Amino acid sequence: MSRQGDSAAATVAMTIGAVKFLCDGMLTRLGRFLRAAGYDTEIAGPGEHDGALLARAIHEDRLLLTCDRELAQRRAAEGRVIVLPSNGLDRTARALDAAVPIDWFRAPFTRCLVDNSPLRPATPEERDRLPTRAREIGDDDIFTCSQCSRVYWPGSHVRRIRQRLAEWSRSK
Repeated sequence: MSRQGDSAAATVAMTIGAVKFLCDGMLTRLGRFLRAAGYDTEIAGPGEHDGALLARAIHEDRLLLTCDRELAQRRAAEGRVIVLPSNGLDRTARALDAAVPIDWFRAPFTRCLVDNSPLRPATPEERDRLPTRAREIGDDDIFTCSQCSRVYWPGSHVRRIRQRLAEWSRSK
């Protein structure tokens, strides 16, 4: 990890309040878990180059999360880039939490895991598209992405994600 970059990034994160992230392609899974925790987290597109990622992070006022040590060495990266290990999601999440304190239950399941848009309560028509067992959960627990219309409900997938977030919260 780049200590100088991590320290500066943590300082930036603390001063901007609601920290926003941009994950490079190697950290896509971490990005989805950050979204599940409620963080505004963009994920780099395929083939998005380092310079473009850094410029995007600066323009959108985001911390760039990467495994690329060379990217962190760029002058514009100071205070904007956090280098994380790439050998395992749990280790990566813990390293991020050490650099920038993460509340893994900040606003769980309020953002789309696919496109990062805010979720809204599902309409009756959207709920009707769900499997019968999912509809039986109750109207208050079913949400829809405001952008892609993907419908979310607290099924087994959500339970597994919550369990992982809880493990990371306990390991602090």
